[in-house]
Amino acid sequence: MAPWTLPAEWKPWIAKLAGWLHARNAHRLQPLFVGLLFAQGRRTVASWLRAAELGHDFRAYYYFLGSLGRKTNQVAVSVLQIALTVIVPGDRLLFGLDDTPTKRFGPQVEGAGIHHNPTPGPAGQKFLYGHVWVTLAWLVRHPRWGTIALPLLACLYVRQKDLKRLPSWYRVVFQTKLEMAAALVQWLVTWLKHLGKTLWLVADGAYAKRPLLKAARQAGVVIVSRLRCDAALWSVPPTPRAGAPKRRGRPRLYGQEKLSLVKRAAHPRGWQTGTFTLYGHAVSKTYKSFLATYKPAGGLIHVVLVKEDQEWRAYFCTDPAATVRDILEAVADRAAIEQAFHDLKEVHGAGQQQVRHYWASVAAYHLQLWWHTLIEVWAWDRPQRELCDRSARPWDDATRRPSHADRRNALRRQCLLQAFREDPTHGTLSRKLRRLVASTVKLVS
Repeated sequence: MAPWTLPAEWKPWIAKLAGWLHARNAHRLQPLFVGLLFAQGRRTVASWLRAAELGHDFRAYYYFLGSLGRKTNQVAVSVLQIALTVIVPGDRLLFGLDDTPTKRFGPQVEGAGIHHNPTPGPAGQKFLYGHVWVTLAWLVRHPRWGTIALPLLACLYVRQKDLKRLPSWYRVVFQTKLEMAAALVQWLVTWLKHLGKTLWLVADGAYAKRPLLKAARQAGVVIVSRLRCDAALWSVPPTPRAGAPKRRGRPRLYGQEKLSLVKRAAHPRGWQTGTFTLYGHAVSKTYKSFLATYKPAGGLIHVVLVKEDQEWRAYFCTDPAATVRDILEAVADRAAIEQAFHDLKEVHGAGQQQVRHYWASVAAYHLQLWWHTLIEVWAWDRPQRELCDRSARPWDDATRRPSHADRRNALRRQCLLQAFREDPTHGTLSRKLRRLVASTVKLVS
């Protein structure tokens, strides 16, 4: 096993995560996290094992991934609880939901298939072969660094035609992305309802459909998303007058007048201007807001039209009492989950693990999700000078917030320096040698 270990504050965190695992395998979680932290080159599971010097027991760790993949729903609860102990939540908790693909290679990779490529690039590849993960993340605002996404849990989407290639004893049933999103919302409500907080979920316009909106309405979760330009909106039903005779039957949920977003956006009247904090900056926006009823949402919604340079966009919130500021800032905060996807792939190497088993792939992706979140939580209250030193890069902006790679490297340095200081020969070395070791640690991490 590698000579370096995680800092002392990590031990109760890892123990809390391992509490959901079988006692025979729980001790394997921390060495695997260490290997994930120090892995170099292509981030395969083999590179994790090499970095943590676990090659002598590699078969047991590959089997461990298979068992961990079946426990992701439970372990993710501990990750969320750890984040809540460090980051004090407000009256409202905002979560983000989106899906992302990870490229895989080889026909024997279970659960992989041909999917739409959201980033075709210069080659214009409309499709890719690999996995698609419907991912849930907690969106938190750091007092100095803006909005940060903390990924918690994901579902592996497998097309119905690809599901036939999975063994029946896996007990994997087909679910659409919307059904997976509804299941993630239910998981969220199950473990957070005791807090008594209002839960908001911001999602891409592709998820603003009946299955998710219905599940969120039943669970009491507020949805913020983009609205189609041709959405079938209806007017608000009239409120019964005081003293008027009561009519038979239930009161109307939807008005009788159909509303057109295109006509509303084209009308010159009703536009207002306001200043909002979007993407970390104060921005002036021209907007128009009104109440409407929307059948997929099950009733009343708050619609906001925003003028952009060459177009207009429509957003909605299922809480009619929400302000325009709340809606637009929630939409802007959703960009943090896109940054988290970038860091998962570029910093942690999501999709590079080279495992074929279905549950091993699920475990490998979630290990990177949780590692990303735990590093962000660990760095939450630490000063910027401890996380990144840009003195050797005078061309860089010294005030720029530390990237996720900077925070990961800061944890690496702390682990290496801790192992060096705990060495019994540390006190006998000269000052020059200790400075040389410190410079080497800084260079390699």
